[in-house]
Amino acid sequence: MTTSSVASMTGFARARGSLGPWSYAWELKSVNAKGLDLRLRVPPNFDAVEIKARAAVSARLARGSVFVNLTAKRAEEEGCARINRAALDRLLSALNDMPPHANLRPASLDGLLAIRGVVEIVEPEDDEAQRGALERSVLAALDEALEALLLSRRAEGSALAAVLQERLARIGALTAQADALPARQPEAVRRRLAQQVARLLESAEGLDPARLHQEAVLLAVKADIREELDRLAAHVASAQKLLADGGPVGRRLDFLAQEFSRETNTLCAKSNDPSLTEIGLELKIEVEQLREQVQNIE
Repeated sequence: MTTSSVASMTGFARARGSLGPWSYAWELKSVNAKGLDLRLRVPPNFDAVEIKARAAVSARLARGSVFVNLTAKRAEEEGCARINRAALDRLLSALNDMPPHANLRPASLDGLLAIRGVVEIVEPEDDEAQRGALERSVLAALDEALEALLLSRRAEGSALAAVLQERLARIGALTAQADALPARQPEAVRRRLAQQVARLLESAEGLDPARLHQEAVLLAVKADIREELDRLAAHVASAQKLLADGGPVGRRLDFLAQEFSRETNTLCAKSNDPSLTEIGLELKIEVEQLREQVQNIE
């Protein structure tokens, strides 16, 4: 059976870009989680990008613990020198108020400009249009990284789907094998019960044969695994359909894996034949392996 787009919750992706003096890079990593747990970090002054990035990731991913990190750096640019006239005026006023002194030389311009706060270096800033263009460019790179992450998760998901199909086929085969056991045929069941009743009658006196046969019938009904076998076969068909349909089916597959486990445990508990018990134990192994793999599906 072919499978559609089933995704794993594990993946990794990077995307880089630049615009003007800015260079930036996104790094995305996701691992297993019960729901969508998004952890996003951006540099200072990128709050607008953070809000839109969170919405973009939430729209593309259904499950997984997702770590999203943006780094951004502005290239070194020479700032513009600007004289702080207010600070310079206050300094000159203070000098004029000082009494003349023979040991003081007149203040020089270079000396005054060297005083902290008189000359300021103004770093270049982006205007509103430049900032908007930068944010759009950064978010476009996020889309690129998200697409790469999705491809990574789908590639692993395709491999997982093939493994799950193998497990399901094995569970289906074991279910059919249990159903076809000679020990499950009505004649074999009646013969085994008759032998058990005969042994009890031989070994114990005073037992009511009619009541004993009633109890034997009840035991036979309780030991019947017809319903468990039918439900196992139905669960196999349901799981195969989910894999074929694709999409975020991990939660439903996990529920089916629990149902597989429940029916298999009941089958083993009802087993009154060594061959059926052996098949039941093999089913438990296959179901447990199926359940482990399902935990990785989105």
